[in-house]
Amino acid sequence: MKRRAFISLLGGAAAWPIAAHAQQGERMPRIGVLTSFASDDPAEQTYILAFTQALAQSGWIDGRNARIDIRWGAGDPEHIRRYAAELVALAPGVILAVSSAATGPLLQATRTVPVVFVEVAEPVGAGFVETLARPGGNATGFMLFEYGIGAKWLELLKEVAPGVKRVAFLQTPAVAAGPGQFGAMQALAPSLGVEVRPINVRGAGEIERAITALARPANGGLIVPAAAAQQVPRDVIIKLAASTDCPRSTAGATSSPSAA
Repeated sequence: MKRRAFISLLGGAAAWPIAAHAQQGERMPRIGVLTSFASDDPAEQTYILAFTQALAQSGWIDGRNARIDIRWGAGDPEHIRRYAAELVALAPGVILAVSSAATGPLLQATRTVPVVFVEVAEPVGAGFVETLARPGGNATGFMLFEYGIGAKWLELLKEVAPGVKRVAFLQTPAVAAGPGQFGAMQALAPSLGVEVRPINVRGAGEIERAITALARPANGGLIVPAAAAQQVPRDVIIKLAASTDCPRSTAGATSSPSAA
């Protein structure tokens, strides 16, 4: 299922707790949305539009019989935490959390408001739900992929650039999935003859230094998961990787499906 269709489907599902909330009081029900992406991200704008359109098709129209409050975290953990508290204070009937980076702060801010998450790599490992079959608590949602996908990314990179010997994995410290994905890569790396190492992403400057260092010796590769693309704009990462191209360097890059 394409991501836009997936978000549209979620829009209809999110109407269920809103309907129950509306029956409990006369005030206009609220729907919160917290995304860790930036408001000027074209892809994310499309997905949020699909979500609001699906809500409208289910009978919930912003400004008419519901209020949709959207907060854009732009990859800033402090902003995301503040926006999570803001949304909870509005007492919405349900909150849509886009990514692990948004889900974690929301569940720290409330254990009563229903939270529906998307783009979460491993909700059980991250502590968002008890089990996939019985989530428990106030959170449920859709699992993006499990940690083993990290090994698949490494396999794909090796297929694209067979000469790769050293691979850097851009991970965001605030996202629980990073270490799990990296662990899957580490387990596979020896059989592929590859050395992998993590690089914590906190800003474009840090990524620039890391990519420059990676490109000095030959046969370097780069893996960019979705969380890193949220922290630093995709085009910035792509330009930095392209600028290090030289005769001695074999450049390789791959990304998770949601980062594409």
